[in-house]
Amino acid sequence: MSFLKLIRYQNLLMLALMQLVFKYGFIDFQGIPQALNHWQYGLLVFATVCIAAGGYLINNIIDKETDEENKPENVVIGNAISETMGYNLYISLNVIGLALGFYIANIVGKPSFAAVFIIIAMTLYVYANGLKQSLLIGNFIVAILLSLSILIIPVFDLLPVIFPHNQVGMGIIFEIFIDYAVFAFVLNFIREIVKDLEDIKGDYNHGMNTLPIALGVARTVKVVFGLSFIPIGFIIYYINENLFSNDLYYASAYGFLLILAPLLYFTVKILGAKNKKDFGHLSNVLKIVIFFGILSIAVINWNILYAR
Repeated sequence: MSFLKLIRYQNLLMLALMQLVFKYGFIDFQGIPQALNHWQYGLLVFATVCIAAGGYLINNIIDKETDEENKPENVVIGNAISETMGYNLYISLNVIGLALGFYIANIVGKPSFAAVFIIIAMTLYVYANGLKQSLLIGNFIVAILLSLSILIIPVFDLLPVIFPHNQVGMGIIFEIFIDYAVFAFVLNFIREIVKDLEDIKGDYNHGMNTLPIALGVARTVKVVFGLSFIPIGFIIYYINENLFSNDLYYASAYGFLLILAPLLYFTVKILGAKNKKDFGHLSNVLKIVIFFGILSIAVINWNILYAR
């Protein structure tokens, strides 16, 4: 259980579920060729999870002192697992993830695609070793990596089988993936700032330069409040233009109730948030929004196929 806590298994499960939903709740219903069969796609998901787990692990090792102040109940390194063992596990996870990434890249006939996994693993290491202490850079990196975990799906499963005769249809599929990647990026970027608000005390004591430390809590809350209108506007526009106008009423209701409503709740509550508990709660609200946002691809597909 200590190892699972160390790699933040809840986040890894959500990551794996997200990639499986895109595959079995969307791509498989489009009648398009795919580069990966079922077990190969499973290896892609597992490789992504291993690289992400390694990122969480190295972050926990390096952030041990900060976490002892911010979240002492979650500190595993130095207690249940030694630092040496932690580094060994980190290396093992990355070796597995990179080896699988190289194997999958060769399966689809694109060996150079293995560089995607190498870049992600290196970025996670550099992030943990200093970039996360830089103003907004760390927030940006975490947000962009979540987006990449979405875009990696069409890159490996669809891009190798794009030909002139199916280029237009595949382009539409790619646009959908890009929409979801942008949505995930914006929400996760905001969430990372909220997490900085939650951890401001420990971050300040350990010399980190987060937005709340640079601007203060009150001003950062106002920044987050303003940023929250970006995904709200995005969701309203998307529901109106792509769902409601096409008589996808079940998907529209899903979007309003499980994505837009929690976002509006977040926007209302953020202005009154003042302490660690408040910011922790709102961070979880955004995680829920991301979760239901990803699931919406399957709901929309179901509405198109079975309930129009």
